[in-house]
Formats: sequence, structure tokens, C-alpha cells
Amino acid sequence: MGSLFDHFYIFLGGVGVVFLACGIGWRLGKRREGKGVSNHIAALEQVLLGMLALMVGFSFLMGLTRFDARRDAVVNLANAVGTTALRARLLPEPTRKETLKLLREYAEARAGILEVDKPIWGKATSPRTNEIYEKLWQHVETLSVKNKEMVPIGLFTQALNEMIDSQGRRLAALRNQIPESVLIALFAIAAVSCGFAGYACRLDPLRTRLPAVITATIISVVIFLILDLDSPRGGFMKEDLRPMVDLVAGLPVIED
Repeated sequence: MGSLFDHFYIFLGGVGVVFLACGIGWRLGKRREGKGVSNHIAALEQVLLGMLALMVGFSFLMGLTRFDARRDAVVNLANAVGTTALRARLLPEPTRKETLKLLREYAEARAGILEVDKPIWGKATSPRTNEIYEKLWQHVETLSVKNKEMVPIGLFTQALNEMIDSQGRRLAALRNQIPESVLIALFAIAAVSCGFAGYACRLDPLRTRLPAVITATIISVVIFLILDLDSPRGGFMKEDLRPMVDLVAGLPVIED
């Protein structure tokens, strides 16, 4: 899945197919209009709608699980950066000052405050992020050469490793979206179910077209919610960066 635009196009196309199928089913039912709905048709309609409900629930669970994973990844990254910043205060000068300055810039980028970290979708990190990683490791290497047995260096190195790993897990969570095949199958089942519902409504003289249209509308809204849950960089439910923003507010401002 590429981006929010891919989701939006899939949604528009899928909704069009769902309502088109509903209309086709209604027109096909006109050929047998007034004959009533047989038990077989009623049973098949219930089976299709039940299968659709199962598919919608399954897809919604997938989207919600991924949404929670992205939220937890941001919290874990904020904790890792905060721990690294605390341990950086134990380092000797001037490494302490330079390290804290880099960590603050890194946290601001993760919080969306800076414009330096807007990588292309699917890329690992921005060039500036890689530069920050490299400079932080250069400080570790320099201090390790001077004093390999210094406890604060070991603690800082451990925290820095965890920070980098946490960012990797966050990027993996951002890329872990609902497969396109699942969404296509969801729209296909929705189209068949709504089309058959429209067909059954036309056969029954006591039923109108309104229930089939309402069903198709509700299904489309739920599918849109699923797609919105699966779009971390756009939509109404965006990635929650408040833990990173709170972290930036608590980090010291290092003057040049």
C-alpha cells in the first residue's frame, strides 16, 4: 500500500462498484418482480451478508491493530530518546553539549516540529537523520578510545542502540498496512452482497430499494473508516505524535 492517495482511489472505485452492483441487482430482479423471494434466495442473501460482516470485522481488526502498534511505537521511541538524553548528561564536556543538541534536533524531527525529516514513503530515514546517527556514534567512538571502562559511556551506548532500534520498529509499523488483496476482496464481497440484496429487494413486493441503498452506504462508510485507520500519514486519524512533542518540551535547550 503506497499512501493515503492510493487508499482514496481504492475507496472511490470500490464504492462505485458497490453501488453499481446494487443497481444491477435491482434491475435483474425486475425480470422476476412480484414472484416473491424463495427460501433459497433468502438463505443465500443471509449467508452473503454474514460473510460480508465477517470480512468487515476482520479488516477493521487488522486496521485497528496496526493503528495501536503505530501509537505504541511512538511512545516507545519517545521513551528511548528520553533515556538517551538523560544518560547523555553524564558524558563529559564538550561531548555532553553536542550530544544533547543532536538529540533535541532528532526529537523535534520525530515530533514533526522540524521539516528535515520528510522521507519518501517506503524509505528508511531522511539524510539528516542518518547524519545525526553518525555524529552520535562518532562521539561514542571518541569517548570509548579515551576511556573504555567509563560506566556512563556504556550506559549511553546502550540507550543509543535502543533509540535506533525503536525508530526501526516505528518505521516498520508505519509500513505495516492492510494488504491490497484484503481490501480488494472486501470490496468484491461487498459488491456481491449488495448486488444480491438489491436483487432480493426487487423480488419482494413488500420491500423497497431503500434498505439495499442504506446497507451499501453503511458498508462504504465502514470501509472508509478501515482505510482511514490504515493511513498513518493522512486522513482524520493521523499518527499521534504527542509523546514526542511532550518529550521535546522536557529536553533542555542547548545554546550555541
